[in-house]
Amino acid sequence: MRTRRRIVAVKAALAIGIVLAAPSALFPTLAQSLTPQASEARAAYDRALSTFKSILTERRRQIDAREPLPNLPGQALYLARVGVMSTYKDLTDALPSKIGRPNKFEIPPAYFDADNEPLLDEYRKLFDVMERPPAFAQASPTPFRDVVDLGTAIARAKGLDAKDAEAAGRISLGMFFAETNGNQNVGNGRSNSYKGSYQTGPAEDRNGHKRWAAIKDKVAALDPQIIARDTKEEARAAGIDQRYNHWTAVRNGLMNAHAELFVQIPAIAKMLPDPIDQMKVFELIQIVPAPTRAALRSGNFLQTRVSDPTIMKYLRNNSVFAFGQADRARTSATFREIMDAMFLFNIKFERALAEFEVLKGRGRP
Repeated sequence: MRTRRRIVAVKAALAIGIVLAAPSALFPTLAQSLTPQASEARAAYDRALSTFKSILTERRRQIDAREPLPNLPGQALYLARVGVMSTYKDLTDALPSKIGRPNKFEIPPAYFDADNEPLLDEYRKLFDVMERPPAFAQASPTPFRDVVDLGTAIARAKGLDAKDAEAAGRISLGMFFAETNGNQNVGNGRSNSYKGSYQTGPAEDRNGHKRWAAIKDKVAALDPQIIARDTKEEARAAGIDQRYNHWTAVRNGLMNAHAELFVQIPAIAKMLPDPIDQMKVFELIQIVPAPTRAALRSGNFLQTRVSDPTIMKYLRNNSVFAFGQADRARTSATFREIMDAMFLFNIKFERALAEFEVLKGRGRP
């Protein structure tokens, strides 16, 4: 019996030895199997993730301690998030096996590790704090309804029928979510110029106000309720920056950037039946207005190619072709490619569509 036990023990020891040797002898470790490019990508991602976590922690500490925040407190956070997504895309380009499961933010898995969802949750919470409206801001109890009503009324004044005017209201709500995640009167953690429900600058707000005055009589003839509300909000906002009254901010923002394009909604809807694609066109009017208008005039919008370095820079500054070396190396793109790369906007536009359907069910109060 003792001899048999010794034989069993020797076999067990040999088996353990084989298992212990397996990582190097039979199953090389990940580090050993990585190419130099993949190893560098892995190290870059680890550094970027560590930096992102560190900045999140520091901003949370400062906010909880009520310490003064630096100028543009969201910029470092934004750049750190871009760094994480960029280096993760480089890693998955080098190691496609690293592409994981879908995530709740609907970011393509090649760009984002779903295990990091809590970090983006904290990122959003910090921005919500940093971009809180000032105490004097004038909120609306019906912010989504206001956006839809204004977009619809402006479109009717521009000559659209009821169906296309409804699309204008839906698109307007999409722009509200694209710019502020559906939050009214907010500041901007990355800019000292753009504020309010439609994130306009002072000159844009004034321009929109001027354009509103030019069509106000047409709106009054079609929808007296809108003008009655407008008169009330104008009086309420007297003496403050109109970007911090939700109604006037939305009105001026729509008139400044989008109202002139409303007349093209029938053609845009025919070309792009997907309502999210329609919203992306109008968001591109915010980001790169001149090339977008030129592409719409071309008769072949989706295949129109942008190659101006400045325009590509503007796109990257708005999270389009911003992540990873391959995307950032692009020197040109068609509008179809640009719209496909606007994946960070998808979840915002889906929320807008959901809210719009709720409003349609309620009707105007």
